Amino acid sequence: MQSNLIHMVKPEYPRLAMLARAQGTVILEAVITKSGTIDPTRLRVISGHPLLTPAAVEAVQQWRYRPTTLNGQALEILTTVTVNF
Repeated sequence: MQSNLIHMVKPEYPRLAMLARAQGTVILEAVITKSGTIDPTRLRVISGHPLLTPAAVEAVQQWRYRPTTLNGQALEILTTVTVNF
């Protein structure tokens, strides 16, 4: 789905995570709606450092995708999103 990403907001590195020197990858499961937005009610954390996950979720909720279509009909898509810190 990365190729359909048209607007990406980078997460703000949490101050507490910086102080704790937390780093790594946050993996989220997301539903991209027919209009290309992330459905915030169906965005869930699969894995990641607890100090980093809120910032990743906040950023990904603002991402926008080119809608996926099949035979001219827009579809909802379940995808995995990776955010690196």
